[in-house]
Amino acid sequence: MTTSRPRANGTAAPRRRVELDPDTVERDLARLVLTVVELLRQLMERQALRRAETGELSEDQEERIGLTLMLLDSRMSELRSKFGLRPEDLNIDLGPLGPLLPRGNSESD
Repeated sequence: MTTSRPRANGTAAPRRRVELDPDTVERDLARLVLTVVELLRQLMERQALRRAETGELSEDQEERIGLTLMLLDSRMSELRSKFGLRPEDLNIDLGPLGPLLPRGNSESD
């Protein structure tokens, strides 16, 4: 059943139904969660690089951050694989705002 709702110009626009497929709900949710985690990973990586370049981190801190980011990268790869996702699947298109993640900065396997 499709109903109409008024547009700003007075014409009717068909309403879109949300189709929930039990087979894809888990994958779609995983995609959304992994996208947020990837965004945070990239932000943490950039901040760590900036702090390392300015000398704010000791060698021990740099080592720990590097190992942590490598472990996170590995777990992200495992989870993407589990849900059949590619790195580019995590870059959600925000329409007129463009992609969520910077292009060319997403993980590659």
